[in-house]
Amino acid sequence: MTLTTIILLVLALYVVQLFLQETSRFGFDLRSIMGDRDRPPEMTVVANRLDRAKRNMQEALPLFLALALLALIKGRDTAAVTQAALIFLIARAVYVPAYVSGVPVLRSLVWLVGVAGLAMMALALI
Repeated sequence: MTLTTIILLVLALYVVQLFLQETSRFGFDLRSIMGDRDRPPEMTVVANRLDRAKRNMQEALPLFLALALLALIKGRDTAAVTQAALIFLIARAVYVPAYVSGVPVLRSLVWLVGVAGLAMMALALI
């Protein structure tokens, strides 16, 4: 898998997170989702967790993209950078269900794996 493919998959994951969070708020009811949304319902526990997971991705995404694009621009898209980016992608894909599940400590451990992927990317660029 190439670094470019991983970047596209991370962006796709972000879009999925946006969709899940927005639609979960409306109970996955198509009529409500397509409505005017002037009076959104209160968010459920799951919708709140998906919202927090989405906001966390919004914080991590710029760091990932900066490191990945820097690697591509500098011609440093080595196996180490690609492997670290893949670790980040897998961790972020696991993070959403880990967060939604509410299992104590699991979300934090998965988050740490994602951060480790970012750190590995940065170290590979030095």
